[in-house]
Amino acid sequence: MAKRDYYEILGVSKNATEAELKKAYRRLAMKHHPDRNPDNEESEENFKEAKEAHDVLSDAQKRAAYDQFGHAGVENSAGGGPGGAGFGDIFDSVFGDIFGGGGGGGRGGERVYRGADLRYELSLTLEEAVAGTTVKVRVPKHVNCESCDGSGAKKGSSPVSCTTCNGVGQVRMQQGFFSVQQTCPKCRGAGKMITDPCSSCNGQGRVRDNKTISVKVPAGVDTGDRIRLSGEGEAGQNRGPSGDLYVDVSVKEHAIFTRDDSNLYCDVPISFATATLGGEIEVPTLDGRVTLKIPAESQTGKMFRLRAKGVKSVRGSSKGDLLCRVAVETPVNLNKKQKELLKEFEKAMDNDSKKHSPRASTWLDGVKKFFDNMTE
Repeated sequence: MAKRDYYEILGVSKNATEAELKKAYRRLAMKHHPDRNPDNEESEENFKEAKEAHDVLSDAQKRAAYDQFGHAGVENSAGGGPGGAGFGDIFDSVFGDIFGGGGGGGRGGERVYRGADLRYELSLTLEEAVAGTTVKVRVPKHVNCESCDGSGAKKGSSPVSCTTCNGVGQVRMQQGFFSVQQTCPKCRGAGKMITDPCSSCNGQGRVRDNKTISVKVPAGVDTGDRIRLSGEGEAGQNRGPSGDLYVDVSVKEHAIFTRDDSNLYCDVPISFATATLGGEIEVPTLDGRVTLKIPAESQTGKMFRLRAKGVKSVRGSSKGDLLCRVAVETPVNLNKKQKELLKEFEKAMDNDSKKHSPRASTWLDGVKKFFDNMTE
């Protein structure tokens, strides 16, 4: 099945800004997150699809390659995470033998290769994301072999020059009038051979291990944010530099609050009496409880704004607000006396219903006019 266009997946235009991309991804991530849609394979696929699209379009280099070559330009980097091969790697793998491409180090010496980047999904509570925290994550990856210090050769020995290319890493093939230089097939461009391999890593110079890494999460992060830990990815080959570790943040759904950028929202139930007569109620914030004054005659859906009780974004300097939406709660489990009192109250209201319930009266007038028009 052909892949969908990344811009179409996120629902943005091709000239969308970074902020627009992030907002679109956050909306889709919250909608299709596995925590919100357990055992829903379709939502899980939509979540992965949105994440892949955001990963490519939020990276300037990958986005440029995608805009020019489509999925073919980023097919490895999109599917395999930051450590996958980008368009440059694809080009090198195809034409490297002719143009001398490949890992670092160049011709005439031992080639070193940078380690692959890694990705880790970090799930945080809202409180952790807002306040910031330090977490320890366990990442399976290749690390330099301690026995041979990454050389691949048994301790006390060392790699020797390749007998085929004499340590150059390249061999020259004569084809008629043309001379073509290509990677040495024996040492694969390394220029070195290991005659006595290390027993711990079997000559690879790297071993698989689970490394515990401390990740400092800055205050104000949100779903879709990424933390880069330089040098914490896969170990390089031939003592090459390590890749990076990218920690993708995902914030769990909260029982009380919903976050939108730097603002928080919550629904606050109030009694019928408080809504009618007014009063004070306690509402929760991430900093503790505060008192909220409810004016008389408040209706369901009325929004109250508590200044600077929201979130300080990781990229902002000021705190957002907490917006409380009140909902008048209908009394339940009434006893006989309470029901009688309500009936008396309702009866007293009937004498002047338009004064006490203007919205209901206006709605009823609209219904009557609607049916009158139908009968004409």
